[in-house]
Amino acid sequence: MSLLPYSLARPFLFGLDPETAHELTMHSLASLHGTPLQLAFSNGMVDDPVTLAGLKFPNRVGLAAGLDKNARCIDGLGAMGFGFVEVGTVTPKAQPGNPKPRMFRLPKANALINRLGFNNDGLDAFIANVQRSSFRAKGRILGLNIGKNAATPIENATSDYLICLAGVYPHADYVTVNISSPNTSNLRSLQSDEAIDSLLGAIATERTKLAKQHGRRVPIFVKIAPDLDQAQVEVIAAALKKHGMDGVVATNTTISRDAVKGLPHAEETGGLSGSPVLEASNRVIGQLRAALGKGFPIIGVGGIMSAQDAVSKIHAGADVVQIYTGLIYKGPDLVADSARAIKRLRLPAKTA
Repeated sequence: MSLLPYSLARPFLFGLDPETAHELTMHSLASLHGTPLQLAFSNGMVDDPVTLAGLKFPNRVGLAAGLDKNARCIDGLGAMGFGFVEVGTVTPKAQPGNPKPRMFRLPKANALINRLGFNNDGLDAFIANVQRSSFRAKGRILGLNIGKNAATPIENATSDYLICLAGVYPHADYVTVNISSPNTSNLRSLQSDEAIDSLLGAIATERTKLAKQHGRRVPIFVKIAPDLDQAQVEVIAAALKKHGMDGVVATNTTISRDAVKGLPHAEETGGLSGSPVLEASNRVIGQLRAALGKGFPIIGVGGIMSAQDAVSKIHAGADVVQIYTGLIYKGPDLVADSARAIKRLRLPAKTA
């Protein structure tokens, strides 16, 4: 358990504009890591190893991409007890993202809406930050999440992904191809059958070249949306297998507002995360598991606000899970609580 109860910090953070609170938190994590004050947010790591895509994950709870877009806080976030951390999304060139305000809290629904739009400092700065981290040297798993620049026409998106893949490849335990953010125009069209077939084919070819160049094969995951029907999920599953992808991250934020109608900010444009996405995310996870069969790695993300929510993703078919919005609402103790609950699923039942 972290030294400073999150219940003391949350009222202060929630009194600030959401993006201001986010930036203050990221700055604090980066500044306090390696100092005695790190104890305020540190947690011991639950030991519950699992091997997926040839990688040994120390436990089954990770941080989702989006919280640390520039890879500034890998070590500070890792100190919260995550078995793996995913950072990004990074694009080839720096970009400011969408105009502010672009992040909104919906506390009554334990939810957020964001339309940040892949705001980041660009590939070179991202890689430099990754190289400064000691997270991988400690045996933890680091995922690097890649995307396209907003100014790049969708028909040229593949070139952006290939640039990012080549840049991050030497520094990643796995790479996630983000084709599901609702905040970059037309990005989700890459999930359609012809588009995803073309993109993943190009990525697979480039990965073969990079594997020879660097002497190791880095697993590639693809991050998809919760707003897909079963036929679309099956198309994506077929493409993942056809092109030798190593796993799937399910899911990103939702554009649906059914669960938050009438709440303040509910009609803001952007991706909705938190509790309202849990059911849709778990539905997609279940459909993916049915389409992909046993053994294909699935990272479950979306709506984890409690240890029970984390367990629900494992029951739906995920192998490991990721947290983002739950960390904002519940604090660092959610990480260890979720990891312990998932570990208990595999402990022998006690006899009377």
